[in-house]
Amino acid sequence: MIRIEHLRKEYPKAIPLKDVNVEIRKGDVISVIGPSGTGKSTLIRCINMLDPPTSGKIFIDDEEITAKGCDIARLRRKMGMVFQHFNLFPHMTVIENIMTAPVDLLGKTKQEAYDKGMELLRTVGLADKALSYPNDLSGGQKQRVAIARTLAMEPEIILFDEPTSALDPTMIGEVQAVIRDLAKRGTTMIIVTHEMKFAREVCNRVFYMDQGEVYEDGPPEQIFDNPQKERTRQFIRRLKVLEYTIDSKDFDFIGLNTKIEEFGRKHRISQKTIYNIQSYVEEMCVQILLPQIDNRFEMLITLEYSEEKDEANVVIRYNGNGFDPLQTENELSLLLAKKATESIVYQAEPENVLYNRVSAEIR
Repeated sequence: MIRIEHLRKEYPKAIPLKDVNVEIRKGDVISVIGPSGTGKSTLIRCINMLDPPTSGKIFIDDEEITAKGCDIARLRRKMGMVFQHFNLFPHMTVIENIMTAPVDLLGKTKQEAYDKGMELLRTVGLADKALSYPNDLSGGQKQRVAIARTLAMEPEIILFDEPTSALDPTMIGEVQAVIRDLAKRGTTMIIVTHEMKFAREVCNRVFYMDQGEVYEDGPPEQIFDNPQKERTRQFIRRLKVLEYTIDSKDFDFIGLNTKIEEFGRKHRISQKTIYNIQSYVEEMCVQILLPQIDNRFEMLITLEYSEEKDEANVVIRYNGNGFDPLQTENELSLLLAKKATESIVYQAEPENVLYNRVSAEIR
């Protein structure tokens, strides 16, 4: 239903979209997630040409909407847009907000538009607010009216730009309930959202956006439970990451300790956990691994902290001879390393350059 090829959008000081290539099928309900500033809202604004792309092509039902001379107004009628801040006309009543576009753009009579508008208001639970003005409504009610207004144009595709981000937590559920109902009807929808639980429950596909592209595309089970790419995994699990490379046995250990301390304080990790990380790294790297591996080596320490689980994972990868640190003769250092952790696991990975891996969970 929608095909996007090499979509790029540039602004004077930013390039939110670098190279987007996706296909969207009829009936797809897609959540677009990712860190702030990664082009999520820009993507859907480009799809309906509110922000014309810098380059690339967008096809709606095999018709290129980005082509010169394209009747954009006609193709836009296939797409409804629900904005973050509602964009209702404050001087019109609720029913007038819903009736205006069908009368002006679809040529419907006022009676037809009124009857359809009341039907839609009943669908979103607001028939009793038909004669109210937007300023008399709560945020959740305004957004439900905005959805009804969009549905009045009978779109084949609905684009939602963070439809719940401007709402109080108590109002989010009522808007999500309307979107869930639309999903059950088979409406094609693209939803930019920060609500991960909602994205998992409602959508059949999830786009994780990063680095100016759709970095990973898959069903919710893949994206949320078994992401295939590293940045997706870090985002979903809310991981904060520190990497440090050691290429000499005489490396700056004090400097590494300082980096761990600064990383921990920045991300509000408890002092106990910071101390355990430092103790583990000292015993495992300095006392156990470095004396045993070859002089020509590379070692990568990756420290990941999960806000969700409030735990750290330290992964040490190193090449050289295949030494298992859990078999060390340095029993005291191994005992101290184990004392600082919940668990330690060693793996040999011969297909990788850094083919030894030891992981530790730390709280």
